[in-house]
This record gives sequence, C-alpha cells and structure tokens, in this order.
Amino acid sequence: MVTWTRDELRKITETDDLHIAPFREDGETYGTPTWIWSVAVDGALYVRAYNGKDSRWYRAAVRQKAGRISAAGMTKEVAFEPVEGPINERIDDAYRAKYDGNPYLSPMVGALARSATVRIVPRDAAGSAKEER
Repeated sequence: MVTWTRDELRKITETDDLHIAPFREDGETYGTPTWIWSVAVDGALYVRAYNGKDSRWYRAAVRQKAGRISAAGMTKEVAFEPVEGPINERIDDAYRAKYDGNPYLSPMVGALARSATVRIVPRDAAGSAKEER
C-alpha cells in the first residue's frame, strides 16, 4: 500500500501551507504552485479543488497524474489519484475538524469541491509510487 510516513503526514496536516504543482502538458515542467487546503484520513493525504473539476490545477493533476507538492518545509514528488465514493464523507469530516470556523469551509465540503477530490501519493526518485513494506 502506498503511504506517507507518519512524520511527513503529521507535518503536512499540522500546517496550512500546501502548494500543489501538477506537471504541465509536456509531463516534465511543473505548473505554477497553487496553495490549497489538505487533510489526512487513514494515513492518506487528500485535497479538493474549491472551484470543482474546472479548476486548472485539478484538470492538470487528473490529466498528468503526477507533479510535486511543497508543505511544511518539504518538497515531494507525488502522484495524483481522483477520489470518489464513501471516503468523501470521512474527508468532509476531516475538513470540518481542521478548518472549523473558516468561512470557506462550507464550499469545501459542498458538491462542487467534493467532486474534485484528489488523493496525493508520494513517489520515489525513480518516479513510481513508494510501496510500504
């Protein structure tokens, strides 16, 4: 199973500074980093596009399936996996817990953003996802 280390995930989710940069069309150049909210559920890292599936970074992430993130002083090569199904309810709960009181919370747990949920998976230096042993 592909995972983050506990320490990496803790550092990322304790901060509010995740920047996501999927590859551009050439598959080699990173897109402009976009600041985005992140949450963790069951050892996995998730983000959502505030403007739904029409968000530029979301379209690039789904199309290119890879890029990088920067958060908590770390820069990591990652893969992106679109998410659907019942896990979204737990992701909603994680957003509510982390961002309680923020005026942007309601849209982030609404249908538009929920439809654009992405799991972020770390990749090793060779570019493939890291496997937990």
